[in-house]
Amino acid sequence: MTTPRNRAWIGVGANLGERRKQVLGAIECLDRNDQMTVEEHSSLYQTTPIEVPDQPDFINAVVRVTTTLDPLPMLRCLLQIEGQFGRMRDRPRNSPRQLDLDLLLYGNEVLNSLELTIPHPRMQQRLFVLQPLMELEGNFEIPGIGSLIACINACQGQRVTKLVDSNGKAIASTDS
Repeated sequence: MTTPRNRAWIGVGANLGERRKQVLGAIECLDRNDQMTVEEHSSLYQTTPIEVPDQPDFINAVVRVTTTLDPLPMLRCLLQIEGQFGRMRDRPRNSPRQLDLDLLLYGNEVLNSLELTIPHPRMQQRLFVLQPLMELEGNFEIPGIGSLIACINACQGQRVTKLVDSNGKAIASTDS
């Protein structure tokens, strides 16, 4: 009997060190996981931090995967990958970081537990998540939130610049 595969979307970001290299390395790491397959990833975007603005810009992307993992084991896997890239979780929330992996969506599930909330609880406020997600999927309904395009329209004013397309072709220049 074949184990069912579920589709999930993961936000990837870094604003310390070699940001582009870390984001692409994390995507490769996700794809090497035996319980996950990267179907596609968005272009890379340079984004201004929105909650703690006095820090370096981020490089962000969104990855669509299929997985045999349930949501909580998937979250644990993402935390383990962050640790491999030097992410320290003992720092204040929204501090600069080597790597940030967020489970944004898991199929059409809505989950609200102490450990995990799906859809990601702040994704509708973050153009750096919504714009790459739109690139991958076009407009759709985010479970329990609403239309992706309506969320994007509510985030105007946030700076998100496409740097490298999903094939690695440079669109704009960046330092790392």
